[in-house]
Amino acid sequence: MNHFLDIHKTDATDLRAIIDQASATKQARFGRPKAALDDDQPLKDRMVALIFEKPSTRTRVSFDVGVRQMGGQTMVLSGNDMQLGHGETIADTARVLSRYVDMIMIRTFDETVLTEMAEYASVPVINGLTDRTHPCQIMADVLTYEEHRGPIKGKKVVWCGDGNNVCASFLHAAAQFGFDLTFTGPAQLDPEPEFIGLARKAGSQVIIERDAAKAVEGADLVVADTWVSMHDSQSSKERRHNMLRGYQVNDALMAHAKPDALFMHCLPAHREEEVTSAVMDGPQSVIFDEAENRLHAQKAIMRYCLGA
Repeated sequence: MNHFLDIHKTDATDLRAIIDQASATKQARFGRPKAALDDDQPLKDRMVALIFEKPSTRTRVSFDVGVRQMGGQTMVLSGNDMQLGHGETIADTARVLSRYVDMIMIRTFDETVLTEMAEYASVPVINGLTDRTHPCQIMADVLTYEEHRGPIKGKKVVWCGDGNNVCASFLHAAAQFGFDLTFTGPAQLDPEPEFIGLARKAGSQVIIERDAAKAVEGADLVVADTWVSMHDSQSSKERRHNMLRGYQVNDALMAHAKPDALFMHCLPAHREEEVTSAVMDGPQSVIFDEAENRLHAQKAIMRYCLGA
């Protein structure tokens, strides 16, 4: 049994195997007769609990579809359904759920909810997102980059904007997959020093560059994310927009990257804020391949967790 809690907590060899499995499984689905697909059912007779304390579109649909494609069934639970950590401790909830289901995916706020769930569960636990990290997204991003451009090792990735949970998992991936990362954004929103240090210790070059145009020079991949959370107040949104306006990804900024550079965004996007529609819908954008690959990457992650 393996948990999948964070990219830096998973062995680099296993991460590579997950990416390779995801790619092979995706390719195998195209053109195969239904009977052949029905034979590949590693989750047959398995039940997977999908817990959402945070709203979700891609995570919910991709995990639900992935479990079903592999022959399993899902039980979707919201934070309100369970009152995690309120009426019952996380530890007790983990112990109880482990008696009913074969695997748990949780999308939550506080990272300690995830880690306590994993500590006390006797079934695999997958991090569907916390306020601190988003590893499943970055596994899909690595898969997407390599589909289009080959190995990501040694490439230059530029993160524009807020050094948030998705950026944190990109730093973890830089350490494990061997690429370099440049962060460009306001100092108030820098990534956590711990995660920067982890990537540098592993041999990845991590650069903080306030000038967005300079940061993007020579980039193989440019990545952005939303500037505001659905939970932010109006005044907070206005402050963040003022701080981040100079880091919008637009055609002028992309012109500083390599001619064949890709653009990614984990979605949902606020068009004309962190990125223009011209870039999102342009030839360098792979955002919808990236969204699709959540399905394939997570199927491979679930196989890894169950040893299937």
